[in-house]
Amino acid sequence: MSTVVVMKRSALPILFVYVIVVLLGFSLILPLLPYYAKQFNVSPFVIGLLAASNALAQIIGIPIIGRLSDRFGRRPLILLGTAAGAVSFLILGFARSLPVLFAARILDGLLGGNVALAQAYITDVTEEKDRARSLGIIGAAFGIGFIFGPALGGFLSRWGYGVPSFAAAGLSLANFIWVLAALPESLTAERRSALAVSAKPPVTAAALFRALREPVVGPLLTTRLFYAFAFGVFQSSFALWASSRLGFSAQSTSFVLAYVGVLSVLVQGVAIGPLTRRFSERTLIVAGIVILAASLLAWGFVSNLALLLVVLAPMALSAGVLNVALTSSLTKAVSREEVGGSLGLATALQSIASVAAPVIGGALLQKVGAWSLGALAALILAGLAVFAAGSIRKPQPTATVAPQG
Repeated sequence: MSTVVVMKRSALPILFVYVIVVLLGFSLILPLLPYYAKQFNVSPFVIGLLAASNALAQIIGIPIIGRLSDRFGRRPLILLGTAAGAVSFLILGFARSLPVLFAARILDGLLGGNVALAQAYITDVTEEKDRARSLGIIGAAFGIGFIFGPALGGFLSRWGYGVPSFAAAGLSLANFIWVLAALPESLTAERRSALAVSAKPPVTAAALFRALREPVVGPLLTTRLFYAFAFGVFQSSFALWASSRLGFSAQSTSFVLAYVGVLSVLVQGVAIGPLTRRFSERTLIVAGIVILAASLLAWGFVSNLALLLVVLAPMALSAGVLNVALTSSLTKAVSREEVGGSLGLATALQSIASVAAPVIGGALLQKVGAWSLGALAALILAGLAVFAAGSIRKPQPTATVAPQG
C-alpha cells in the first residue's frame, strides 16, 4: 500500500468524528419535527409532506454533489454541505410558520449530501477487502450520533422546539471548523484532473435507468430503493406512530431513538466485521431483508414499551447490516472513477423512496391505523427478499491497484 494511501487512511478517525457530529445535529431535531409541525395544527399527511420535501430536494442535489466531488474533491463539497446544514438549522429554529419549516428542510436537502460524501471518501482511501469494515466503523458513528442526539434534543425541547435547532446549528458550525482544520482531501490534484476528463455529466433520469438495467449494479440499486422505502415508512412515521399508538411525548420518543442508536453502534461498530468475514455480502443482504421484514411486521402490532424495545433489537441489527453490505457491494461493482456518481445514484433512489414513504405513511396512519405501517413495510420486503435472492450477484473486482488518494 502506498504512503499516500496510508496517510489518507489516517484521516478516517477525523471523518469518524465528523460523521458523529453530523448525525448528532440531525438527530437532535429528527424526532421533534412532527411535534414542531403540530404547533401549526397540521394533519399527519402534511407532516409527511414536510419530511418528503427534504427527500425531494435531495433527489435534485445529492447526485450533482456526488459528481462535483469527483471533479473538485470531497473536502470542498463536505464543507459546503456542513455550512448549508448550519444555515438550515438556524432557519428552522427561527421558524414561526409552516412555509418556513418547509424552506429549512428543502435547503438542507439541496446542499447536504454529507453521508454520500463520507462514503465516497472512505472508498477513496480503502482497499476493497477493508471497505465493509471501514463503512461499518462510519456506520457506528451514525449510531453514536443517534445515542446522544435524540436524548439531548428531547431534553432541550422543554424550552421550546426551536432550541434543539439552534444547538444543531452550533454543532454544524463546529464541524465546519473541524473539517477545515483537520480533514485532508482524499483525491490528489492529478486524480481530480483525470476524473474531470472521464467523469460523466450530472445524474439524469436516463443515467438512472441505464444503471438499473446493469446486471450487477441494477439489482443492488433496486434493492436499495425498496429497502429504503420500507424502512423509510418506519423511520419517517415513528414519532407520529409512537404518539398515536403508545401516547409518547417528544422526550419519550427521543429516548427510544437513543436506544436504537446504542443498538446501531453495537451492530456497525462491533458485529459487522466478524459478519462480513464469515458470510458473503449477498448472504448478509438477503438475510437482513428477511429479518427486517419480520421485525417491521411485529412493530406494526406492538402495544407497549417493553415489546417495542424487544422488536427494535433485530430491526437495528438487520438494517445496520443491510446498509453496510449494500453500500460496500455497490462500491465494488463499479470502477473507482464511478464511485462518487454511483453512490449519488444510490442516494437519489433512497431519496425517491424517502419522498414516498412519509407521505404514504402519514396517510395510512391517518386513514387506516398504526398497524398498517408495519404490514405494508413487511409485505414490500417479503417480495424484495425473493428478488434479491435471485438477482444479486457477487461484484467482480474493479481495481487491481491500491486506492489512490
